Amino acid sequence: MSITERAAAFVELGNYLKNPENAAELEEIAQKAYSSNPWFTPENVAKSLAAIAHEYLDEEKLSAWIKGYNVTGKAAKNVGVVMAGNIPAVGFHDLLCVLISGHRLLAKLSTPDFVLIKYLIQKIIEFNPGFSDFIQISERLNQADAFIATGSSNSARYFEYYFSKKPNIIRRNRSSAAILTGRETAGELQALGNDVLDYFGLGCRNVSTVFVPAYYDVVPLLHTLEPRAFEFTSHHKYNNNYDYNKSIYLVNGVPHYDNGFLLLTENEGLVSPISVLYLQYYTDLNELERKIGALSETIQCLASKDGFYPNSVRFGHTQRPGLTDYADGIDTMAFLQGL
Repeated sequence: MSITERAAAFVELGNYLKNPENAAELEEIAQKAYSSNPWFTPENVAKSLAAIAHEYLDEEKLSAWIKGYNVTGKAAKNVGVVMAGNIPAVGFHDLLCVLISGHRLLAKLSTPDFVLIKYLIQKIIEFNPGFSDFIQISERLNQADAFIATGSSNSARYFEYYFSKKPNIIRRNRSSAAILTGRETAGELQALGNDVLDYFGLGCRNVSTVFVPAYYDVVPLLHTLEPRAFEFTSHHKYNNNYDYNKSIYLVNGVPHYDNGFLLLTENEGLVSPISVLYLQYYTDLNELERKIGALSETIQCLASKDGFYPNSVRFGHTQRPGLTDYADGIDTMAFLQGL
């Protein structure tokens, strides 16, 4: 199968996901995903599939991305991919990279995301039946020549032990952060709210820590997010986490802010619990750089006003990655090209 044929099938998939005529089928699969995993609400599934269609499978964007690599003439290898399942269809980018590069995909699907990824695999085979020889869903990856594995820091140690003898990419726990200066508009704070709250904050690209000036008043941020309250208070799993974390802070006398569904508290960590946003205060840019530098190995991405801070994105864009926004900053396509 040529690279042109492979790319065309993915573009067709993108067009299918965008087409309003297919809304009923997509709503049905979203309901199935929700029934299997209550964190995957139909709204979040629709949001994820739309992002895949527009950011990954747009013909112009896909073509420009492919041109950056030499994906022709390579002997196909078996690439075992252990997929994450924290947000809807999060493993799709790895799937896309392996198949576009001309390799065979041995996919160990995450149980929380099994429904969606299996559906997307079925659709890509439907658009090009030749892919049936290049995709295998499997619990065991013994036949793999290389590995891509995403999991927690604990599972990463397991992956390193079992996959160390073959080429591999092993990803660990990461989260994202934002920088506030006190000059943000209400609209920018609302966009930051999307970075924090989309997908219930479960993604590695969700902002879990905000760096704020020492004098910063967080109340306007909390008020800005209040219109989204029902989305979270009506979701029992999220609300259970909120009630639990709030009770822990109250019992232990931990100072915190609370708007009824989101808790803000000062903490020097990066990865906050569900329903909690960490605050870290800074007095000047030098201190800010030191704090960010100390956490650099665990930061997936940074957001700031108009992307002013080096290597950061604008508020509202952390959960809108493009094709070249590789997890952990490791170029997956370059890895696959080198096999």
